[in-house]
Amino acid sequence: MSDAREGKNAADLVKLLRFLLVAGEARLSGDGALAAVGGRVQPVSPAALDEALSLGLVCRAGAVLAATPEARAHLKRRLCAGETPFAGQHRDVAEVVVVRDGARERVLVNRLESPLAALARLKEKTGGAFLPESALAAGERLHADFTRGGLQPRMTMSWEPRIASRQKGEAGASRDLTDTALAARLRLARAIEAIGPELSGVALDVCCFMKGLETVERERQWPARSAKLLLRAALMALARHYAPPATAPKRRTHAWGAEGYRPEMGGEARS
Repeated sequence: MSDAREGKNAADLVKLLRFLLVAGEARLSGDGALAAVGGRVQPVSPAALDEALSLGLVCRAGAVLAATPEARAHLKRRLCAGETPFAGQHRDVAEVVVVRDGARERVLVNRLESPLAALARLKEKTGGAFLPESALAAGERLHADFTRGGLQPRMTMSWEPRIASRQKGEAGASRDLTDTALAARLRLARAIEAIGPELSGVALDVCCFMKGLETVERERQWPARSAKLLLRAALMALARHYAPPATAPKRRTHAWGAEGYRPEMGGEARS
């Protein structure tokens, strides 16, 4: 019984860290649930919360909880070590390269939790992957910014009052967003602009709203098997936006003058 309880506490701790790392920060309600920006709610185990606070993985300011920088590394060690019971049969962990703040970083992702999990297993006729790693990483990054920006459709009842308490001249709902959510929304807007209006819709449907390709084709009245081709084009454009290819340095131009030629200098007085 003690082993089962320890396994449940470990699983609850993993869920808590994952939720906070995606949400940025969340507020703890009186019934022991975490509510993040955008209406997401995650039940919290008191034992898992106490363990996270004691290990320094979560910091608390009143009712607001946030993951510390050590939380990501701790979560990675837990997943790699297989401390979560029965997680191995529900996990397909792979290493991908993402670009964060201009620097390339290798991270572990669970392919079975990714919105592109099914497409990651598709193969070309030659046997190669249908989507390269850069395209998969770009789609996952788009989904992460969509989640951090609190743009998911609300799945639970809202208990907020219908009459706003803001004063005249104050901003609307954006004033309640954290800096993390606002930055994620700005990155998302830039990514959509980089993809273009023709292809951004399918990228948002699949990567952010978690729709299947058949659903996208039915809703948009597209021919069969056309959504995956357009999605690949969209994700390739998105990958170039996140990691622009290096440009060759411009060649210097030379001007040749005849004997005795003297170029005019900017501050030289003319006779």
